[in-house]
Amino acid sequence: MNKRTSYPLFLVIIFCLLISCGGETLPKPKGMLRLSYPTPDYEKFQTDCSYTFEKNKISKFQKPKYNRKCWYNLEYPDLKATVYISYHKIHNNLDSLLRDAQNLTQEHFVKADAIKPKDFINTEDKIYGRIYTVSGNAASQSQFYVTDSTTHFLSGSVYFKVRPNYDSIQPAANYLHNDVLHLVETIKWGE
Repeated sequence: MNKRTSYPLFLVIIFCLLISCGGETLPKPKGMLRLSYPTPDYEKFQTDCSYTFEKNKISKFQKPKYNRKCWYNLEYPDLKATVYISYHKIHNNLDSLLRDAQNLTQEHFVKADAIKPKDFINTEDKIYGRIYTVSGNAASQSQFYVTDSTTHFLSGSVYFKVRPNYDSIQPAANYLHNDVLHLVETIKWGE
């Protein structure tokens, strides 16, 4: 090949490169794993304590290892999560119980992006409480407490058995938050 024939070939290659580099280059969007969960099917959970509520049938009842009376765990094996439920009789200590429940939620503020409280009031069944939605890489994504203000105090928290990564657990956290809402809405006090 002589110089005269290689020069036009070189110009054609440069021209093609310049034309092909035109246009806007966009990054490929991240793929999202589609997680689907069964439609909740609730059943009454009768305790041998002073309260009942409805729980999702996919959850499994577990008595805690520390065996405190009227404390229960609802295990969600497929979601690798647990709802821890604790019950206290009120003996002139409602302020202390409320403060403890609120402080437990505030401990997650360091890792949380936001904590949104939602008050719950059912005057007919004497149920007053608050449900917290926690977003971000906090250890617990949902927490709640309910009381009748005179005798009963119930609190609970949702924990996952994985390192908190909000982007990964958000679909499961939303699913469990709806179960927590249903649990609170269906609580009935006994004697």
